[in-house]
Order: sequence, then structure tokens, then C-alpha cells
Amino acid sequence: MSAEKKLDALRRRIDDLDEQIQQLISERADCARQVAEVKTGQGETADFYRPEREAEVLRRVSERNTGPLPVEEIVRLFREIMSACLALEKPLSIAFFGPEGTFTQAAALKHFGHSVRTLALDGIDAVFREVEAGAADYGVVPVENSSEGVITHTLDMFQRSPLGICGEVELRIHHHLLAAKAERSGIRRVLAHQQALAQCRGWLDANLPQIERIAVASNAEAARLVVDQSGDAAIAGEMAAELYGLMTVARNIEDHPDNTTRFLIIGNQRVLPSGVDKTSILVSVHNQPGALFGLLQPIAQNGISMTRIESRPSRQGVWQYVFYIDLEGHRDDAPVAAALEELKKKAFVVRVLGSYPRAVL
Repeated sequence: MSAEKKLDALRRRIDDLDEQIQQLISERADCARQVAEVKTGQGETADFYRPEREAEVLRRVSERNTGPLPVEEIVRLFREIMSACLALEKPLSIAFFGPEGTFTQAAALKHFGHSVRTLALDGIDAVFREVEAGAADYGVVPVENSSEGVITHTLDMFQRSPLGICGEVELRIHHHLLAAKAERSGIRRVLAHQQALAQCRGWLDANLPQIERIAVASNAEAARLVVDQSGDAAIAGEMAAELYGLMTVARNIEDHPDNTTRFLIIGNQRVLPSGVDKTSILVSVHNQPGALFGLLQPIAQNGISMTRIESRPSRQGVWQYVFYIDLEGHRDDAPVAAALEELKKKAFVVRVLGSYPRAVL
């Protein structure tokens, strides 16, 4: 068989497969529509989006993957199918710490897919307020970066907001140097969020040591500001470059190639166990010797792995602190439930911020 005939046969096979895939996606969408009808008939109008269910599906997709597509790509494709099907049940509105083009928006789309309505807000506190008021179904806010540490503003908001954590998403952060022209020689100033400047400090020191560095509210805002400014460049991601029509002067200028930011999904929903979960709690104790040891003891005795602990000043008094603790497991798991009961005897405040699926890729 000639090469041309082989190509024709392969193309016909692809056409046949495309038709089958389209038919199956339509069948899946019809099932999603029927699910919505059943839920509505039973009066279940609040929880069309089920984080634990989506996490279970995506984990199975990941485990079944045999290539040639990488697992991250196959999970992304299924996420978009699920997003489109969920939109038939109930279109979701997602508030995020904006403006448009930020990594937080990219995290929102990675977690929920592109069949949602995203709302860009100008502050983390504004995202909390939008969800509290019911103007958005969920919010997405950054909570920690692998190289620069915790975002304290997000943690502090849980002291005054009734919202909880419904999920998490991890996003690999790649910073690019962007400008109106792809020329490094004419750059006089670099604009970016202060964390991005810190994450690219080594590259800037080595390649643009004499250039003025200006901190702005976000990387997307930096990209917007340099659009018509000759001599200015911004540090931002690909989404901002596309949104504002900027050229890439240099790619992947972050000092740590594994630089990752973790984001929280905030809302009012109590999430059921998915099988691979985390629980975040807020705990406050009286300032006395051994107080922190007393908090950690029930966690260790019940065989629970603690993945993070952060302390923040309490709003209740001078030199009083609250602790934010992330645990492996769900609040309904017997070891976690037992540890929480023991903690309540030792602390005067124990609040479960949420149990939720661990980030899927």
C-alpha cells in the first residue's frame, strides 16, 4: 500500500472515531440533563456541582490512561467535557481575584473548565463577599506558593467569613517577560506583582540588573499597563499575553522551574468524601506553655498526617494567635473525626473550614 493510501485510510479511521466520540459526548450530555431533572424533581437545587464526584471521575481517567496523550492532557479534555455537561444542569458563576488574565483565572478555568462564567474582582476580600452574597456560586483565591510561602490575606479572611473550602487546585506557574515589542534592549522598567518579582529575582539580576522594578496589584495589571508604553515590560503568564496582545521577550524566567501556586475553592457547600481528601481547620488556644504541643498530640495519636500549619494573629486579643492546619483525610473519616473531638477539649475554638478532594493534577 502506498503512503498516500495509508494516509487516506488513517484519515477515514479518524473521521469514524470523531463521529463515535461526538455521539458518546452527546449521550453523556443527555445523561447530565436527566440528572438535573431528577434533582430538580426531588427539590435538590443547591448541589448540582459535586466536587467529590468530579474528583473521583478524573482520578479514574488518570488511572486508565495508557497514552499516547500525557495524563495531564487527557484529564484536561475530560474536565472540559464535564464542564460543558454541568452547564446543561446549572451554569456556574465563579468569582476570582482579578483582573482578567491572572493566574487565579487560569486556576479557575483549570478546575471548573471553560463552560463557566468567571467574574474578575479587585481583591481577595471582594471574592469572599461576592460568594457570601450569593452573586457567585464559588470563588477562587490563592493561598500559597511553593517558593514564596503563604498568602496571609486569604487565611485572615476565614476569621471573619462564614465560607468554607470546597476544593483546591494547584497550578504550575510559568512567568514570561512581555512587552509591546519582542526586544530586550529597549526595556527600562519591569512591572509585576511583588511575588512575581521575587520569583524571578535571579533571572532579573542576571539579565536586566540595572532595570527599575515596579510592583503593581497583579501581573495582569502589569500586562495591561505596558501595552502602549515603550520601554516598559511586564512579568505575566500566557493568558495575559494573549488578552493584551503582547510579545514574549523571554519565556519561563522564574527562578524555580517547579514553581507552583495552590488555590482554594471557597463556597457554602459541605463536600462528601471522595476517597483522597484533605481537611483544613482553624484552631485557637490560650497562650500558655505546651499549648501548641497539646494541639498536635491528638493529630499524631490518631495517625493523621499534617501537611501544613500556619499561625496568624487573632482578632480577639493582643498576642493571641490562631492556627491553620491542613490534614490528610476527610472530617467523616474515623481517625480525623476522633482527632477533631479531642481537639475540641483542648482548644476554645475549633472550626472545620472544609473537607475536600486533594488537587487532581
